[in-house]
Amino acid sequence: MIPTPLPFETDIHHMELSLAKLEETSGDGEAVRRMRYELNDLKKERYSRLSPWETVLVSRHPARPQTCDYIDGLFEEFTELHGDRAFGDDRAIRTGFARVDGIKVMLVGHQKGRNLKERQQCFYGCAHPEGYRKALGKMKLAAKYRLPVVCLIDTPGAYPGIGAEERGQSQLIATSILEMTQLPTPIVCVVIGEGGSGGALGIGIGDRVGMLQHSYYSVISPEGCAGILWKVANEETKPRAAEALKLTADHLKKHGVIDDIIPEPVGGAHRNPREMMNTLRGFFSRHLRKLADIPVPTLLQERYEKFRRLGPYLEG
Repeated sequence: MIPTPLPFETDIHHMELSLAKLEETSGDGEAVRRMRYELNDLKKERYSRLSPWETVLVSRHPARPQTCDYIDGLFEEFTELHGDRAFGDDRAIRTGFARVDGIKVMLVGHQKGRNLKERQQCFYGCAHPEGYRKALGKMKLAAKYRLPVVCLIDTPGAYPGIGAEERGQSQLIATSILEMTQLPTPIVCVVIGEGGSGGALGIGIGDRVGMLQHSYYSVISPEGCAGILWKVANEETKPRAAEALKLTADHLKKHGVIDDIIPEPVGGAHRNPREMMNTLRGFFSRHLRKLADIPVPTLLQERYEKFRRLGPYLEG
């Protein structure tokens, strides 16, 4: 299936359509192979020089794999756990026991939804306080049973509504960050799409933090930043904000905010979800096995020092 083209993919989309037509009508295998090579080279060239704003657009592609897709294709024996035992079950955050490459884990991840009904149920991946309360409760359950925690981050930010604020949104996120720094079990976090604001940080404190190559991780969305700085978010100010925020995986790896950049298939994860899941399986397997050998006191000390090192500055 040919994915919906992004604004910078017009020529790629035309070539994909031409290739599909050629495969249906032509018996010339050499011509098909030649066009496949040309298309692959074009995607490699284009995706090797994405601007920060174009990276944001890729991270939001409607066909990009979400947490539930990874549950179906990457994790095994998933058993979902519901509710925060206080208010309700936030569908923007999914939690449950699972296995990845034979390793038992507690999975926590944002879910945006595919169709309109699911997106409304999930609030487009914007979690409420009960979502973070649910996530934290399940992480503590994982620590009780000595299971590592895997977090999949994909949210434009926590839900900004009045009800969420009345139920202590900011306090729950702060509590979650604090508790995750002290959780006595390994934590591996990966930004699979959008990593926006405190909504991402609420489940983003880990011993290893990775990002998919074409995802973003930022204190605020480009639209929010543009609205604050220039009072309007349009096609001129959003790219400027994305550039200023230094939100791409390359920027964040350079500044020590993340540990690993996880390569995506040519043209983005949405073009080959199966390959992306295989790559991610190897990432989780490698780091979970390494972290399992570290004593808990050492693990907690290294986690503390890891986040204390963020934000270096000079005193004059």
